[in-house]
Amino acid sequence: MAVKEFKFAGVGRNAQPVQGTVFASSKRSAEKKVTALAEKHGFRTQGLMERRAFMYKVKHPNGTIIKGEQKAYTEDEIRKALSRMGLEVLKVEKKLFDLPMKPPSQDIIMFVRLASNLLREKLPFDEILTLLSGDVNSKPLKQTLRDLNGDLKGGMDAQSAFMKHQHTLGKFTAYMLGIASQSGNMSEIYEATARFLERQNEFKKSVRSAMITPMITIVLLLAVILWYIWDIFPKTAGLLEDVGMPLPPMTASTMEFSYWLDANWWWLFTLFAVLVGGVIWYVRTPKGQFRWHKLMISMPIIGALLHKLNIEIFCRVFSVLYSGSGENIQVMRIASEACGNAYMEHQIKTVTIPMMVGQGAGLVQSMEASDVFTPMAIARFRSGAETGSVRSSAQQMADYYESETKLKLKSVVESIQTGVSVFITAAIIFLTLVSTEVAMVQPSAEDMMNQRVK
Repeated sequence: MAVKEFKFAGVGRNAQPVQGTVFASSKRSAEKKVTALAEKHGFRTQGLMERRAFMYKVKHPNGTIIKGEQKAYTEDEIRKALSRMGLEVLKVEKKLFDLPMKPPSQDIIMFVRLASNLLREKLPFDEILTLLSGDVNSKPLKQTLRDLNGDLKGGMDAQSAFMKHQHTLGKFTAYMLGIASQSGNMSEIYEATARFLERQNEFKKSVRSAMITPMITIVLLLAVILWYIWDIFPKTAGLLEDVGMPLPPMTASTMEFSYWLDANWWWLFTLFAVLVGGVIWYVRTPKGQFRWHKLMISMPIIGALLHKLNIEIFCRVFSVLYSGSGENIQVMRIASEACGNAYMEHQIKTVTIPMMVGQGAGLVQSMEASDVFTPMAIARFRSGAETGSVRSSAQQMADYYESETKLKLKSVVESIQTGVSVFITAAIIFLTLVSTEVAMVQPSAEDMMNQRVK
């Protein structure tokens, strides 16, 4: 669901002004968040404004008319900012359709990769943001980079500035880039983030291409079979009924099914539409996503592959952020959110982390209790814990599963293609048998005479 930014203002216990920003899908959700913050920190709210897009038209001192778009909380903010730039403001108005859009993943990857390359060239980070904000094509990403540059120049710490845009960049990306600015190896963390995002995007494309083509083929084949049984077949086999001939078994069953479809298509179509819509809606809910992700890693053929991909991502994020200190509870939390599976994230947050924090259990014991890691991953982490090389063990596990999933993806694609081929062959055989059965029936002279008498 699209997320919007809201700014709230209030007054604290000592009459001190309070302000901040929250992210929510609607104004009502934002009001609930602000109310919860007010109760927790003891301040009284005075206002809530949504940050939205404004269209502006200005005149440059050289006479050039410039049109553009900028996000702000009020129209007055836009007018003051443009005036300070020496521009004559001709018009500022709210954008009619201000639909929050998330940048394409490819644009985010390009930004991180280019930033990594420019950091290696020792270019100042503010110049990198200025350069890339003018070069990217995605308007949401362009706006995000401008906001980041403004927040950083305004004195906001890097982690807060990046986490402010986690709904645009992704929580993992925002967290990684935020801590990169506070570390001594900024270029290295950007490089690791870019590699992770590229790998994740590559795998998603491979799985999507492996699944979409077979699904389209199967859907189209089922549609053709349905059309043949419902429309074409009755016109040919119906000639036998017209002459009063007994129909062969397969032909008779197919005709009955065709008549049943003809009589009940309207409620079948309605039921199908309701079921598809209901499933899509349910899967988008937190509970539905949890159950769907749990089912995904249990599916035959593709499930084990997806599960290992999730573990690979967890291990890669864990290896980048792990420091061997008590702060690694946050590392576990970020790695679980980045792994891309709601079921694994839930198990790690509700089983692994509470065991480590509340019961003082060890890392490996707590991970094993979550029941979402493979025996190989548990064994590797145990070995790393015993030798004091947990970080390198996580990196090795990530590299191993990366290689394995790349190799196994090819065999999975071949298995899916084989299954689709078998299904197509079975469907063609069925249609051939039914058509052949009708073609082999020949009416007798008596049947023809009876038809003429009628």
